[in-house]
Amino acid sequence: MTAPVVIVGAGLAGYNLAREWRKLDAETPLVIVARDAADFYSKPMLSNALASKKTAETLVMKPAAKMVDELNATVLAQTEVLAIDVAARSLRLGSGETVAYRDLVLALGADPIRLPLAGDAADEPVSVNDLGDYARFAARLDGVAHVAILGAGLIGCEFANDLIARGIVPTVIDPAEAPLSRLLPPQAGTWLADRLGEAGVVFRCGVGASRVDRDGAGYTLTLDGGERLHADLVLSAVGLRPRTGLAGAAGLAVARGIVVDRVLRTSAAHVYALGDCAEVAGLNLPFVMPIMQQTRALAATLAGTDTPVRYPAMPVLVKTPSCPTVVAPPLRNDGEWLLESVEGGLIARYRLADETLAGFALLGAATRERQALLSQLPAWLD
Repeated sequence: MTAPVVIVGAGLAGYNLAREWRKLDAETPLVIVARDAADFYSKPMLSNALASKKTAETLVMKPAAKMVDELNATVLAQTEVLAIDVAARSLRLGSGETVAYRDLVLALGADPIRLPLAGDAADEPVSVNDLGDYARFAARLDGVAHVAILGAGLIGCEFANDLIARGIVPTVIDPAEAPLSRLLPPQAGTWLADRLGEAGVVFRCGVGASRVDRDGAGYTLTLDGGERLHADLVLSAVGLRPRTGLAGAAGLAVARGIVVDRVLRTSAAHVYALGDCAEVAGLNLPFVMPIMQQTRALAATLAGTDTPVRYPAMPVLVKTPSCPTVVAPPLRNDGEWLLESVEGGLIARYRLADETLAGFALLGAATRERQALLSQLPAWLD
């Protein structure tokens, strides 16, 4: 019997890879192993689901049973992978079963980073990283008036804007000078904060939270310097860390993510990685567009034609309707941001010493310039 291609992970990366590969190979056995229920949904939609009045149930696009039929696959839901034996080309599952593979793909995703907080409720801030997390978060919002959000990055800002739609006041706390500090220059971050502030988001930038304590039915947060504020719920959105433990334990090379080459092959033969867990040519890009580039390339490789992944310049769409924002982050740090105010918006261009455009950020009405600027950017990985 032909050994299957095995994909560990049933998120955006895992399922989209399976779809792309099935276009090229309809017959080779396929096994998908998932820690969750393996229902197909779009994780990026979690951070704007409240405004859309979506529940965890209505976010599901296709249940696992339909994915089985669509992909001609065996889906092992609610199943942990305990170990990879690269020499034997097999996986050991939490059920005790051993699964052999022809090729193995790790689409493991990433885990929320937890802040080292003090206080008797230090472990109680919630994170929303999957459908189950969202269901638990949404269930706790009834009667909530104020949510403290730890982290003013992409997810923190998106959830803050989304909570406004529920009539909930979010206070976003971040030690950086301005929101989206890893994507935007400070002046652009401040412009974003002002627009979201007009919509009802409260930002406390330049200060971190050091402890969380229970306070009646809610919480008291102590900020650096001793200031305290009350919240009914605390949401942690300080970033994600690629899941590398399984790969590292199997002897695969890991750095920030699981290290792969341009064809997404790890340091072990017949083992590949993609998505939020993968580090491609030194780049770990936990965004949708890079994942889609990876799935198409790896599908071709698994079908027999080694195909290096290519990254054109890929903008990140920040889902903050109160201040539409598009960012093509520069991959170099030897240039400078140049800002231009336009009516109802802001343009930030990142230029190198030779005037080459290496990145941009567009806010408000300036997002209409997206295509014009994108056409000027060189590929990220050619």
